[in-house]
Amino acid sequence: MNNQMLYAGKQVEGLGHAINVINPATEESFTACNSATLEQVNDAIASAKQAFQTWQDTSDSEIKEILNRIAVDIQAARSELATLITQEQGKPLALAEMEVDMSLYWIQATNELEIPVLEHTDPMGKKMKVYHRPLGVVASITPWNWPFMIAIWHIIPALKAKNCVVNKPSEFTPLSTIRLIEIMNRHLPAGVCNIVLGAGDVGAALSNHPDVQKVTFTGSTPVGQKILAASVDELRHVVLELGGNDAAIVLDDIDVEQTAQKIFMSAFFNAGQTCACIKRLYLHESIYDAMVAQLAKIADAQIVGDGLDPKTTLGPVQNIKQYQKVKALIENAIQQGAKVENQKEVELPVKGYFLNPLILTNVKAESEIFATEQFGPVLPIVKFTDIQQVLHDSNESHYALGGSVWSKDIAKAEQIASQMQTGTVWINSHSDVSPYAEFGGWKMSGVGYTFGLDGLLLFTKKQAIQYATS
Repeated sequence: MNNQMLYAGKQVEGLGHAINVINPATEESFTACNSATLEQVNDAIASAKQAFQTWQDTSDSEIKEILNRIAVDIQAARSELATLITQEQGKPLALAEMEVDMSLYWIQATNELEIPVLEHTDPMGKKMKVYHRPLGVVASITPWNWPFMIAIWHIIPALKAKNCVVNKPSEFTPLSTIRLIEIMNRHLPAGVCNIVLGAGDVGAALSNHPDVQKVTFTGSTPVGQKILAASVDELRHVVLELGGNDAAIVLDDIDVEQTAQKIFMSAFFNAGQTCACIKRLYLHESIYDAMVAQLAKIADAQIVGDGLDPKTTLGPVQNIKQYQKVKALIENAIQQGAKVENQKEVELPVKGYFLNPLILTNVKAESEIFATEQFGPVLPIVKFTDIQQVLHDSNESHYALGGSVWSKDIAKAEQIASQMQTGTVWINSHSDVSPYAEFGGWKMSGVGYTFGLDGLLLFTKKQAIQYATS
C-alpha cells in the first residue's frame, strides 16, 4: 500500500508530520502518511509548471488515447481500489465498487467531448475564431466523502483541456487517490499529474500559490470562502462545489411505498455524507403519516456495520469530528422537541463511528439540524399544506446546491421546480448527477460548475483571433 506523495514523476516521502489514516469502522490506524512541507508543495507546483510547457501542445488524439489507457488500468484495479475506498472512507464495498464504476463512466463521457473552435462573421464581413487555450497549473482539493470519484471529476477535465494538475486529497482519505495518481503516471509525462498530502495548511499553500492558475475545490463553505478570498489578488480562476442543505418536496399524488424507498436512498446514500443528499424533507399533509411510517420501517431494516462485511447496508460516519457533530445535532434537536419515528434501534458495532439511521419529525424549521447541512444518517421531516409557503420556506436557506420535486404530474412538478432556488432540481429522483449536465450551486453552495462541455471549458481561457476584412 503506497502512502507517499508523487510529483515530477517520482514517489516522494513527505517531510512534514505524520497523519494516521483511520478506518472509521474500527477506529484503528492502518497506515500513516507524512505531510508535505511548504518547500515540497512548491516543488510539486514547479514540476507541473515545467511539464505544462510541452503538455499544452499534446494532440487531442494523443490525450484521448492516454485517458483511455488510464481507464483500462483503473478497471483492472477495480477490486483493489474499492477495498481501499471502503477501508479509508467506510462505505459498503458494493458502494465503493459503484464509486469506481461511476468514475470510469465519467472518464468515458468526458473523453468523448470535443473542445470546439468557434467561428463568427459580423455584418461588416469581419471573421473571428475563438479558441479555448489551457490555463496552466490547476490545484485540485478533494474531500473525504467520495475521495476517488471526485478526484476523477477534478482531474480528468483538467487533463483533457491540456492543463497540469496538483491534487491534495483529504487527509482522512488519501490512499485511493494516491493509487489513482500512480495509475495515471504510468501513462502521463512526469509532472503532468501530481499529488501532495497534508491537512488544511497544505491545501492553503497549494491554492494560494502564484503559479496556480485555477483552483477546483469540493468541500465546506467556510474553506471555499477562504479560497475565493485568496484568489482576488491573482484574479485566479476558481470552481467551488460547497455544502448543500437540499430540500425535497413531496406532493400528495405519489405512490407512498415506491417513493419512500427512493427518498430513503437519496437521503441516506453514503450514510448521508453526500453534498447533494436530501437533507430536508417536506411532505404534503395527506401522505405525511404513511410516508413517515414507511421511511421509519426502511430505516429500521438497515444493517449498520463495517463496509467490508457483505451484509452491511450502511457504513460509519467517516471521522470522529463529523461523528461528534452529527450526534450533537441529533441530541439538540430531540431536546428541542423533535421526535424519533424509528420503532427500534439498529444494533451497532461496539467500535467505530456508527450512528443509527434516524427519521425525525416535529422538527423546528429554525433548528440547526434542519437549517444547516447535517451530513450524516438522519432525515428531518416537516409537514406542509400550501405549496407556495413551502417554496418560500425551502428557498430561505443560504444553501442552494440541489433540490427535488416528487409527483406523478410532471408538468406540475416542473412548474414547482422552476421556482426552487437551487443549482439543480431533480424530478422524482435526487442526487442523480450526470457527466452530460452541468452541476453547481447557488448562494453559499458554490461558484462555477462542473460536468458537460461547459464544465470542461471552465478549464480553459478563451482567445479570440480576428481577421480584418480585405
